[in-house]
Amino acid sequence: MDAVQFLWAGLANGALYALIALGFCVVHNAMGIVNFVQVDFVTLGGMFLYSTAVVWGWPPAAGLVLAITATALVAAGVERLGIRPSRTHNHTVLVFLTVGISIVLRGAVHMVWGKNRMAVPPLTHDAPLQLAGAAILPQTLWIMGLTALAILLLMAFFRGTRLGLAMRAVASNPTAAAVVGIPAGRIRLAAYAIAGACGGLAGALITPITTLSADVGVMIGLKGFAAAILGGFGSFPGAVAGGVLLGLTESCAAAYLSSAYKDALAFALLVAVLCWRPGGILR
Repeated sequence: MDAVQFLWAGLANGALYALIALGFCVVHNAMGIVNFVQVDFVTLGGMFLYSTAVVWGWPPAAGLVLAITATALVAAGVERLGIRPSRTHNHTVLVFLTVGISIVLRGAVHMVWGKNRMAVPPLTHDAPLQLAGAAILPQTLWIMGLTALAILLLMAFFRGTRLGLAMRAVASNPTAAAVVGIPAGRIRLAAYAIAGACGGLAGALITPITTLSADVGVMIGLKGFAAAILGGFGSFPGAVAGGVLLGLTESCAAAYLSSAYKDALAFALLVAVLCWRPGGILR
């Protein structure tokens, strides 16, 4: 039954990594860059949930909605006030710009919420449920359920809305999209907002089962970045597959080796895939 327990844990972690990887992929497809501010969107999701659920006393579900919305608005502000004024299309410059903005955001989080670790309540009761012989926290089910819902909503958005179709056109052929008059600024703004919503949801879901701090999103965000690379950077199905693979790898390492090696094994898997299939497992 221990194997079932670790399987659930791996799937839950994989779902979070997939969410973050999707945020990386959305911005990459719209702008062709790696957006390192994504790791701070994860932190902000947890911080906004803490403010609403703990400081203001809102119900956790309402706090979750506000956390996602607020993080998406911050992400849109990052694009509008931080990225767009640079007026450059040099990808290297833009990537370093996201690194600088990430440092600024992390400093702002320190100033607003402090450096102490905080606890966030789960969305529902925290009494474990018995499923297939394993004790599963309800928060774990919320993670997997809401991640699946977010993926379905993203699929519907990209396939059934004009803005989503325009974003797919930009990802497929930026030059042709520009020729037919698709507004690049609007696409980039939407891409950052979606990336912020994905990161905010991941942060709000993970913080109730871990401690919250100003740098909580760094390691989780980097693993989401690794998941995006594993699946093929820019590929949405690849992001999901990479996240699940990374989560299960970590869980197996904790189960059969030691929890001290799970991070090292996860990144060793990334190196192996880059050597074997540089384009990702689905490319």
